[in-house]
Parts: sequence; structure tokens; C-alpha cells
Amino acid sequence: MSFVFLVFSFFLNLNGENMRKIEPPVAKKIPYRLEKHGDVRIDNYFWLKDRDSKDVIDYLKAENKYTELVMKDYKKVEKQIYKELKSRIKEDYQTAPVKYKNYLYFKRYKKGKDYPIYYRKKIGLEKPELLLDVNDIAKDREFCHVSKVQVSPSQEILAYAVDYVGRRFYTIYFKDLKTGKMLDTKIENVTSNFAWSNDSNIIYYVKQDSETLRWQGVWKFNIKSKTTQKLYYEDDKTYSVYLTKSNSENYLFMTIDSTLTTEVRYLEPGSENEVFKIFRPRQKGLEYYVEDGGDRFFIRSNDNAKNFKISYVMKDENHTDKNLWKNLIEHNDSVLLEDMEVFKDWIVIMERENGLVNFRIIDRNNGGFSYIKFPDEVYSASFGENLEYETNYFRYEYESMVNPPSTYDYDFLNKNSILVKRKEVPNYNPSEYETKRVWISARDGVRVPLSILYKKNSSNDKLYLYGYGSYGYSIDPYFNSTLFPLVDRGFVYVIAHIRGGSELGRAWYENGRQLNKKNTFYDFIDATKALIELGYGKNGVFAEGGSAGGLLMGAIANIAPELYKGIISEVPFVDVLTTMLDESIPLTTSEYDEWGNPNIKEYYDYIKSYSPYDNIEKKCYPNILVTSGYNDSQVQYWEPAKWVAKLRDNNECDSFILLKMDMSSGHSGKTGRYKYLEDIAFNYAFVLNVAGIK
Repeated sequence: MSFVFLVFSFFLNLNGENMRKIEPPVAKKIPYRLEKHGDVRIDNYFWLKDRDSKDVIDYLKAENKYTELVMKDYKKVEKQIYKELKSRIKEDYQTAPVKYKNYLYFKRYKKGKDYPIYYRKKIGLEKPELLLDVNDIAKDREFCHVSKVQVSPSQEILAYAVDYVGRRFYTIYFKDLKTGKMLDTKIENVTSNFAWSNDSNIIYYVKQDSETLRWQGVWKFNIKSKTTQKLYYEDDKTYSVYLTKSNSENYLFMTIDSTLTTEVRYLEPGSENEVFKIFRPRQKGLEYYVEDGGDRFFIRSNDNAKNFKISYVMKDENHTDKNLWKNLIEHNDSVLLEDMEVFKDWIVIMERENGLVNFRIIDRNNGGFSYIKFPDEVYSASFGENLEYETNYFRYEYESMVNPPSTYDYDFLNKNSILVKRKEVPNYNPSEYETKRVWISARDGVRVPLSILYKKNSSNDKLYLYGYGSYGYSIDPYFNSTLFPLVDRGFVYVIAHIRGGSELGRAWYENGRQLNKKNTFYDFIDATKALIELGYGKNGVFAEGGSAGGLLMGAIANIAPELYKGIISEVPFVDVLTTMLDESIPLTTSEYDEWGNPNIKEYYDYIKSYSPYDNIEKKCYPNILVTSGYNDSQVQYWEPAKWVAKLRDNNECDSFILLKMDMSSGHSGKTGRYKYLEDIAFNYAFVLNVAGIK
């Protein structure tokens, strides 16, 4: 029997059959031998890596058709959820204006339009000027992601980057704002990371490897002469590069980083004989980041400071010698220094303590400092767009799980926050909902924080947990209007701030990576059990995670499948061992510090002990929805495809395991604010299907 017949035979006799009796597609098995350190693994679905082959495409299409058939009875529910999601979007909306020199820059969203329209308004004038309508760029496109819309320092040329595939290869385009016409030049197949020279004649940009996608070097392009020059190439494949420009606009910083080590180089953009100078040579385990402060450089580093410290060095001193770096803020075991914004007279430090962000405001003239006070018990705060060096205002964003995002300007002189814009959310009453922080004990006694959202006076009998726990990324309790279709139906939504993030400092991250990675999974499982003991989830427990959070979902499905009624795993990194052994796969070599290098047997054995794909067994698995994008550059499409095939082959219960492969998108899914809602509506319809709610 041919493969194609095997795949499509399940369509022959569906009329009148019960949804759960629909036979899923069967992926053929072609044993492939993988051997390392004397250990042999047989991968029956390795053939799915053959991108663009007819067999692979046919199989993925069959999976999509099967998922569509299984969810057919919930199509009306999906449409209802989409309607609810859309009802909480203010369709005509304008963002808070951002000042840069003599203009105010902002975006508008118009009813029925998926994408933003960029404008600016000259200070003192009323009529705005149209800069870029992304709806025109995205017209008739399945996928369109516009990134880094940036005006030149002269404010006469607009540059922006576009990806039409989802593979994160961008083309940089230029628009002459004096004439309103596009320039007849572009830079193709690059990243979206670029910066202007101060004379507005040059674009500095980062280029990636065509196969591994590593951000490997910096080039510059002269718009007038249309010439390109390579400025730097990083030979070490475990490092990547990215560019930032100082608030002062006097320096272009190139940060060369691996997971745990950085080196900063700098140049004065547009100067003669442009060469990146080394700020301080790389040293294994030393992470540092530099900002310009006029007569001195400010440095955030982990030099004998696990949670980082802030130092400075005068520009006439030898900054390569870190013994000359003078401490401004000392290390604190309980406070993580996450970021900083440097202004002419002020510095703002983003600190994180007990999982929550605080802003320390430092007066550079007298060294005094104060903090911005926030009203909620559980909240999210972040830096806003701060484009000017000489200013008495600091822009920041604030929100909580019940309070919509708000943009504030903090007045350094008067020490008060001025509300600039609060996002309007139609059909939403914050007084109907409540959020709180709960701490639970993991199996090793460590206390893990949870952020909880629920509706007052509701049944709250179903539990929906979200987790990530990798790369030191902190998942903040932010406002998400897309949660309310579930919360309004009695779901309690929980963010588990598990180890592997940095919510409780750098040690929180280190205790959830490499040879401590299983703590991430155990924390999530123990949080689930503790919440059940507290009375949550009486009518079902569901879990969601994406990318590295998809790895988390794969791990909990193997370790504690009995706890979960349903799992949503988005763009999941589940074939960890095989991927980390293949240096040709995008981003592999740069992540050895995160997962460990399996070419070393100790790491090989540990990764193999938890890798979701390698630990599938014959047993009952919960209902699982797996979503992915065929053009995904971060987690290749074949990982979720292989995982689903193997899960289904080993599942001993009647739970259904679905794959939804978007054939025209990448890691971040659909673009456009309406198309994005379609994915969420489908996911929630799956949850309600499993929960038996219509």
C-alpha cells in the first residue's frame, strides 16, 4: 500500500461517524539509526526532515485535514470565541506619541485593518504626516511581518524591514520622506537589526548565516554610493552579534554574546576609518553591557555579581581593565539588575525583586535616588520608547492581569508619573476580575511564585496553567485581553514562574538550565498539584506553553500525564537531543550554554533523560493540540510533526492528539491583529471541546 493511500484512507467512510472514531493519518516508519557515545537510538520519523518532499507535504496536509475534521463540531464555538476576542479590541486606535527631535511619532489602527499605519506630526502643527501603511505592504500576502520602522537622524529617510515568509530573513527598504517616494535600493536577506549613521547616509545592519541563521556579522550600506562593506564577522559559531545605538546617538554598540558570555565593541557612527573597538575582551562567564553617559561609560555586569551590578569608567581611562570600573550600584543577592536607561542627568535601573519589577531613578548630579511606586500587588512594568538623551522625562509601560496597558511619562524633576495613554478595552470591566500572587512549595522545598487571574462570583472550577522557564526570560503578569473567553467560562488562569526564568534572580535561572533543567518541569508539575490541593481545577486542568515552553509541555506529558485533561503545545522544541547534536540546524551551537553540549557524554545522558521525543512510552496521554509553522526558523517544523506521530503511535487511551501546521507562517504564527485572533480562537475551541463546553 502506498504512503499516500495510508495517509488519506481515513477520509473514506466518515459520514455519520462519531468525532472520536475518525481515524488519524498514519505516518510511515522508516527506521533511522542515530548513534553517539556508544548509545543507539532509532528514529522512525526522521524522514519528515525532508523539507518540500511530496511525502512530507502530503502528510502535513493530512494532519491538518484530520485536525479540521476532529474540530468540525466546534466550528460554531470557535467563531463565537473569535467574536468575543474581537469585541475586546478597540478597532480604531492610536498609540501614545513618542518624541524624537522636532516630531511626534505614533501608529494608528483602523477598523477592519490588520496592520498598523505609521504617522508623525511636527511639533506645533496639527496635521499628521503618513509615513508607512503596513496594510498596503501586506496586501494579498499570506504572511507579512514589518519590523524596525526607523527614521534617519535627519528625519528625511525612513527605513523598515519586511519578512514575507516567516523565516526571519528580512529586506530593508527605504523611503524618501521629502518626496514620499521609495528609493530604488534595498538590502536583502538580512536580519531586522539595523541602525543609522548620524549623517543619515549609512545603514549598519546584521547579517545571518543562510543555513544556521546565526547572526554572524555587521555590514554597512552607503545609501548614496550604494556600496556595501563588511565591518565585522564573528568566527566563533557559539556567539551571535547584535547592534544598539546609545541614547546620546554618539556610539554604535555591537554586543557579541553567547548564553553566558558577552563582549562589547563600539564605534562612532559616520566617523572616518570606522572600526569596532573592543570595550573589554571576552572572558568566559563574564556578561557585561555598555551605555554612553557623556564623560563616562556605564556598565551593567556580572563581575563577581551573580545578579549584576552597575559600574562606570571615565572615557579617559583604560576601560579594558575592569579593575578601573567603579561601582555605582553594588551587587544584591535578592535584587536582579535587569536593564538600564542612561540620560544626560539621570539613570533609570530596572530591578527585579520577589518576581516584580521596580524602577530606581538616580540623579546623576547628586547621586540621590528614588523609586516609582506601583498600585497593584501583581503587575508588569517595562521601559517604553526613550529616544532622547537630554530630557527630563522617562517613558515606561505599566499593566497588571486586570488593568490594561498604560503608558506613563515620569517627570524626573517633580517625581511624579503622568498618564499619557491607557489602552481602551471594549466590553471589559476590571472590577469583575481579581488577580493575586500565591507561593507554593516544590518537591525540594523551594518556594515558587504563581500569578493568578480569575473572575469574581464565577465557578472557577477549571484550571489553565501557562509556563515557559528557559533562557532566563521572566514571564511577567501582564494584561491579556484574549484570556477572558476562558476566564468568563470558569477557568482560573495561572502563570507559573518556574525555575529557568529569572523572576527570582540569576540563581533562579541557573537552577533551571543545563544539568538542572528538570527543576523547570518539576516546578510546573508541583505547582499543578498544589493548585489542585487548594481546590482549583475540579472540572479539569489544562496547560499551555510555546517554543521552550513547548518543551515543558512535552516533558509534563511524559512525566505526569494523569494531571492534565488537555495540553496546548505551540511551536514546541521537543526533539532536544537530536537537534542539539546537529550543528547544521539553526541556532544549535549558540545554545550549548542553555541546554548543554551533548557531544559531552554527561550532557548527552541528561538531555536524553528528559527530551520529550526520546521519552515517549506506551501509556495514556492527555488530549494534546500541537501547533507549528512550516517556515519556523527557531524550531523546525519536523520536531512537532515527528512528536505527534510518535505520541499517537504510543498512546493507549482514546484521547486525541492533533497537529495544526500553518503552511505559510513561522515561529510567531500568523501576522495581523485579526489573523492572530483566529489562532487563539481555535486553541480555545480545542480546550472547550476537551472540557465538554459549548
